[in-house]
Amino acid sequence: MALLKKVNQILLVLLVLTVCVILYNKVHRVPSTLKNETAHLENGEEMEEEIPVVICAAAGRMGAVIAAINSIYSNTDANVLFYIVGLKNSIPHIRQWIENSKLREINFKIVEFNPMVLKGKIRHDASRPELLQPLNFVRFYLPLLIQKHEKVIYLDDDVIVQGDIQELYNTKLAPGHAAALSDDCDLPSTHEMVRSVGMQNTYMGFLDYRKQTVRDLGISPSTCSFNPGVFVANMTEWKHQRITKQLEKWMQKNAEENLYSSTLAGGVATSPMLIVFHEKYSAINPLWHIRHLGWSPDTRYSEHFLQDAKLLHWNGRYKPWDYPSVHTDLWEKWFIPDPSGKFKLIRPDS
Repeated sequence: MALLKKVNQILLVLLVLTVCVILYNKVHRVPSTLKNETAHLENGEEMEEEIPVVICAAAGRMGAVIAAINSIYSNTDANVLFYIVGLKNSIPHIRQWIENSKLREINFKIVEFNPMVLKGKIRHDASRPELLQPLNFVRFYLPLLIQKHEKVIYLDDDVIVQGDIQELYNTKLAPGHAAALSDDCDLPSTHEMVRSVGMQNTYMGFLDYRKQTVRDLGISPSTCSFNPGVFVANMTEWKHQRITKQLEKWMQKNAEENLYSSTLAGGVATSPMLIVFHEKYSAINPLWHIRHLGWSPDTRYSEHFLQDAKLLHWNGRYKPWDYPSVHTDLWEKWFIPDPSGKFKLIRPDS
């Protein structure tokens, strides 16, 4: 009898414990919908896509890359990762500039470019030696410098971004295209500028059609060119199509045969891309590459037109950190003075 009583007491205790556990779970249980929402938010934060932007920091032009980066960083909430490419001797300067200014908050990586990869591939051009600087060819070697990204934005240093870089990154590339670029005939508003300063916007301005190798390409000399100072690249297609090898092939051919009219137009970095990407590229929104601001020291666009532009490009000889140049106010508002004092703006009163 005593044993039976003891068993009943144990069962009663177990029953009470079971009821307590059930009540505790009901009170503290998180609804499944809330669990899913929380997990979704956490995953969203973890999965926020990085926007890789490749830009070069050349000695003597450090202020350019600083202004470009500042304009991008200030006009977006996107998670931008800047790949700043430089030569060994210039890297300490750009790192110091960033870390001692408000740009210390940006997400960036410094990448050293080895100019030895260009050995034997560049033909000397005494008329435009600046076009032969090693960093002009960084755009050819993106997969070697940037490893983990499917999509990459490449920008020349002489640009200012007025729009949200996320919009440029969202550019759709057609299947089989390794890049999206700006056609030089895409924006009627720039045609008057092209005519007024005698610019070339066809393949005739870049390739020497007197050479049989060029004629054998079968590309009409009146074909509209494009500007490779701003583009969005698909790294998978780039590697699959061996774009870097193709570009190197045409660099080598030019070194041997002098195929490019570099004195007329954009030099030896543009011409190989015109050949390799002929009829094999997607288009970016024309407002994301308003160019030619550096082609004349006095020919200007209308202020209204420039206000609508998403990206401004001072391609040409007349740079906004130098003098003379045009629309310098639109560039200088993003410039951050060099803490070391090495880089100074050239102004008429300086």
